[in-house]
Amino acid sequence: MKISVIGSGYVGLVTAACFAETGLDVWCMDMDEAKIADLRAGLCPIYEPGLPELLRRNAEEGRLHFSTSLAEVLSGSEAAFIAVGTPEGEDGSADIRYVRNAAHSVGRLMTGDLVVVVKSTVPVGTSAEVENILHEELDLRGADFCVDVASNPEFLKEGHAVNDFMVPDRVIVGAESERARALMAAIYRPFLHSEDCLLIMDRASSELTKYTANAMLATRISFMNDIANLCEKVGASVDMVRMGIGMDRRIGSSFLQAGCGYGGSCFPKDVKALIATAARHGSSLSVLEAVEKVNEAQKKVLFAKISRHFHGALAGRTVAVWGLAFKPGTDDMREAPSLTLIRALLDAGCSVRVFDPVAMEKARALLGHDVFFADDMYDAACGAEALALVTEWEQFRLPDWTRLRDLMQAPVIFDGRNIFGVEETKNAGFTLYRIG
Repeated sequence: MKISVIGSGYVGLVTAACFAETGLDVWCMDMDEAKIADLRAGLCPIYEPGLPELLRRNAEEGRLHFSTSLAEVLSGSEAAFIAVGTPEGEDGSADIRYVRNAAHSVGRLMTGDLVVVVKSTVPVGTSAEVENILHEELDLRGADFCVDVASNPEFLKEGHAVNDFMVPDRVIVGAESERARALMAAIYRPFLHSEDCLLIMDRASSELTKYTANAMLATRISFMNDIANLCEKVGASVDMVRMGIGMDRRIGSSFLQAGCGYGGSCFPKDVKALIATAARHGSSLSVLEAVEKVNEAQKKVLFAKISRHFHGALAGRTVAVWGLAFKPGTDDMREAPSLTLIRALLDAGCSVRVFDPVAMEKARALLGHDVFFADDMYDAACGAEALALVTEWEQFRLPDWTRLRDLMQAPVIFDGRNIFGVEETKNAGFTLYRIG
């Protein structure tokens, strides 16, 4: 079976590579000629563990192809997955112009019956809009092809995307026709470790499920950050509170870790988009509005702690920052809490030395020459009067405390992810500030 994937971004590449791994003939299309040339040469344009090997193997074995020609990609395809970007619009809503453009192009170029699958994260009603566009284009051509549209949101965690796709918690499909339901069930059969894994529903519910899932996770994070800030005022430990409530099976322990705020391409954008969707329908999501407000405030917590420690006298001081990506396992800098901290430190007159295992180039494009990009974690700490831990990469968890203390001008750590123990840092001669 030949299927096509329109868009070679994060979701498109993971989708294409994982489908090819099951034996499907997969064609991935993108208008960026340089990106397609790199992919044909075996180069992966994004950092995602396991993905470069998957792309290379399936391309070499003839199951995965890359093209800039949508006509070539669609020819003979039974399904076309739209996996283009849906950036945040000026009003916070998702900008679906690229989805619309893809739908128009598919309608103009498809040469036979086709199931078009909306893989991009889109507002409720987008799949229905795509279906209307396709029929309009077919009518203009006088073509009598059968076209069905399905919604199939992705649930991929950056840093774990390949495993998330290959061994999914669930596969959500929104489809109105039996033909689309049957084809989607067939395509995903190799990934279903139980019958309960596949949940087929209407398209509107499928589209809303994606946004609701991310909004729920963001809500848990912001709630615990709120509780962490209260813990500091009342003398409680947020770690103890987190473990205590996590033992309740109704609550569970996931996404309860307090920190310096969430970032990335999904949570901030999807929370705003869901709020905007509610507003367009004359409703409001007060809880999510608070979630967004709490998160924006939480990104400023580390700077506030640093400022208080130095009694507001920050000008001329050197601060080291460990971790730049919004989370470990990725080089994604979108909405990263590190950016909020670094810009606040620079505005206060600090010199900032930074290190991240994989996100240095992405950060360099955003920060330019405003900060010092260190060779490693210890180089970043050299001469620093304070060290801020923002991203909890594994290599930061057990530093050489003696070496670190000797390198730093003052042994003060601001742990934005609560990965360091109070006793271990105290015994090593450090003053430690944590979240909660």
